Parts: sequence; structure tokens; C-alpha cells
Amino acid sequence: QVQLVESGGGLVQPGGSLRLSCAAPGSIFSINAMGWYRQAPGKQRELVTAITSGGSTNYADSVKGRFTISRDNAKNTVYLQMNSLKPEDTAVYYCNADIRPLWAPRSYAYWGQGTQVTVSS
Repeated sequence: QVQLVESGGGLVQPGGSLRLSCAAPGSIFSINAMGWYRQAPGKQRELVTAITSGGSTNYADSVKGRFTISRDNAKNTVYLQMNSLKPEDTAVYYCNADIRPLWAPRSYAYWGQGTQVTVSS
């Protein structure tokens, strides 16, 4: 059984910081790209940032210079460090990963359960 378990959301004031974590426990052969999406009320889910197994990253223009994605391959975990948070960053944040389970000949896309991030004074 493969799952993604997120943690680290919460309420923060504008200008503050939060760190999200997403771990992938279970029987895993390999993990390719990992990333974070977010969905604000009334809006479509959007890609925030992603990182390949080799460490290459990409970011949405709206978070460049403020958010940093990283991963610990030994722990099958991806992190999102969010600094200088703005009210418009308020959303449910979802972890996503392309994972090949031990039992499978190919990889599948898995999603975390989502964690709420609220930026408000």
C-alpha cells in the first residue's frame, strides 16, 4: 500500500513562514518527480512547484523567490519551505508524487490528503 502523508499546514500572519512535509511510507521501488499543488476556494488546482529525482526544480511565477522545494530520497519525503507568505497563498496544499510501487511494473501518480494553509492577520 502506497500513500502520501502531509503535515505542516496552519494559520500564519502575512510575511510569516511555514514548512510543509510529505512522506511516502510503504512498499516503494522508486519515486520520480514530486511536487506541490494548491487549490484556493473557487479556483482550479494549480502546480506550485516540483522536483525531479535528480533535484531539478521548477516554480510557479507567483512563488519564485519565496518558496523552496527539497526532498530527502532516503526518507521518501518532500518538503516545501514557504517564506514571505501572502494572503493570496491561502489554499489547500496537496502533495503529488510519481511512484513505482514494489509490486508494479510501472509508476502511478499519488496524492496526499491536503493540508490547509491560511495566511491572515
